Amino acid sequence: MMKTPDLHTHSTASDGTLTPRDLITRAAAQGVEVIALTDHDTLAGLDEAAAAAQAQGIQLVPGVEISVTWGGRTVHIVGLDVDPASVELRQGLRGLLAYREERAAEIGRRLARAGWPGALDGARALAEGELVGRTHFARFLVQQGAAKDLRAVFKHFLVKGKPGHVAGCWTTLEEAVGWITAAGGQAVIAHPARYGLTRSKMKHLIEAFRACGGRGIEVVSGSHSRDDYFTFARWSREQGLLASAGSDYHGPDNPWIELGRLPGLPEGCRPIWEQPGFAGLDRDWSGSSPQAPMLNQSVA
Repeated sequence: MMKTPDLHTHSTASDGTLTPRDLITRAAAQGVEVIALTDHDTLAGLDEAAAAAQAQGIQLVPGVEISVTWGGRTVHIVGLDVDPASVELRQGLRGLLAYREERAAEIGRRLARAGWPGALDGARALAEGELVGRTHFARFLVQQGAAKDLRAVFKHFLVKGKPGHVAGCWTTLEEAVGWITAAGGQAVIAHPARYGLTRSKMKHLIEAFRACGGRGIEVVSGSHSRDDYFTFARWSREQGLLASAGSDYHGPDNPWIELGRLPGLPEGCRPIWEQPGFAGLDRDWSGSSPQAPMLNQSVA
């Protein structure tokens, strides 16, 4: 029986704590056979990950997680099986990285006014890639004793109404899905339970997503409870979306999330990895029934 592919992970190219090489090495040690590297708004880790995957004998699905502003909130769209050489995708991501630099500078200024000078430099020192995200600021503040863990930092410093919060102004849903499609990939709504949408708003999001070419939704996610698995399996079936699965792994500092522990999709789902031509895969994938929930609090 083949393990469920892990189609949502992060490395130091964005806000993970393992290098792309170390991420793949850990995945292989955990028995993962197919993994997607989906760093936030960057493709920078894919070359290193591809070389490591070849050496470890596992299948790498090239991917990305794109930040979107939709309905006044931030939504993440994962692109799977993208061509990293796509000019349109690369141009779009360059714009997001430029915005991230502006956002990081503003977060640093606001935290300095709140009594935490040096936060921008501290966050940059913790960011091993070109991207500086909120998680890097959170790690810096934990080091400085501002809070006991990342969850507490987000709660007290980096969410709406708190001193370090800067509202995201990302790309549109249509643009993100368009970049992924132009790169030959499949667009997937990441960790949908995280957004706290009402049923009517979730339906609106899915309809808008499908209208611009979106194909899938994460049913099994490190951010989902067991009940969420079945809720979004139903959404997948009712809305004709392919089902995806991913841990949203950011590194070993979160003991509740581990590579290679994903349960199988609930019955009736159409796995995105079983679609013809997906990442060159041609295997008989079978998963076990959904098990205990996994909770992931990392947010870029």
